[in-house]
Amino acid sequence: MVSDLAVLSTVDSSLAVLAPPRQTAPVVFASPHSGNQYSPGFVAASRLDPLTLRRSEDAFIDDLFAAAPSHGAPLLKALFPRAYVDPNREPWELDPAMFADALPSFVNTNSPRVSAGLGTIARIVGNGAEIYRGKLSFADARARIEALYHPYHAKLAALLDATHARFGRCLLIDCHSMPSIGGPTDRDSGKRRADFILGDCFGSSCAPAIIDAVEAHLKAQGYAVGRNDPYAGGFVTRHYGRPQTGRHALQIEVNRDLYMDEMRIEKNAGFATLARGIEALIRRIAEIAQEAPTG
Repeated sequence: MVSDLAVLSTVDSSLAVLAPPRQTAPVVFASPHSGNQYSPGFVAASRLDPLTLRRSEDAFIDDLFAAAPSHGAPLLKALFPRAYVDPNREPWELDPAMFADALPSFVNTNSPRVSAGLGTIARIVGNGAEIYRGKLSFADARARIEALYHPYHAKLAALLDATHARFGRCLLIDCHSMPSIGGPTDRDSGKRRADFILGDCFGSSCAPAIIDAVEAHLKAQGYAVGRNDPYAGGFVTRHYGRPQTGRHALQIEVNRDLYMDEMRIEKNAGFATLARGIEALIRRIAEIAQEAPTG
């Protein structure tokens, strides 16, 4: 017998799981980039002020999706900032130019994310500004990845496995936010973005009926919706989305201009309205997931 997911509820120094008393929907919501616990050592090592460091955050996304447990689904959120460790990358995507010592052969030094400065340990924040004053050591990177990255994925995998065991299917919703306008290193630089971008890795991470239904719901609520451009889904979506086995993953990007002041990192007057819209979306996703293919 599979225990209720409530027993997995935790809050520790690196992550939190908010779970319903009893899971009724075969869905797991995750927010890997909303963490805002910046250690003094990290801030001291950075050439950037704390507000600029926060420009990489998916600020308040965990608040927007906080209603998930009320609709029968757990919400996992990282408490550490993505500028420190990014759980939406492979575990060892590292830029050798950032390190004083040589990197081991198992490190992926040539991925597009590394080239963009946004590996597992980021070189830049979202606006392209360099984070660090000096070089890092590989020992520091290893310590971060072992202490933060691996526990996040262990918890996410446990939630998904428990959900799949209970329902015979599971749907991961990977929750993100995006700048309202493409940045200098983005392929849509200077262009206004849709309200929501849905990413299914170009059809490979979830059943078509799932993304179709989510898109239809959002459009019916008056939102502008795009698919897979400029965000098709990151490591999390690719890694956990295996629809042929009844395991589906969909990335949802929310335009920050809908709910926050992007420069001050503060909620704006639109937050409450969007939060109600997101709760309606959560409710609809819980319904969609009940019909998701089992493989």
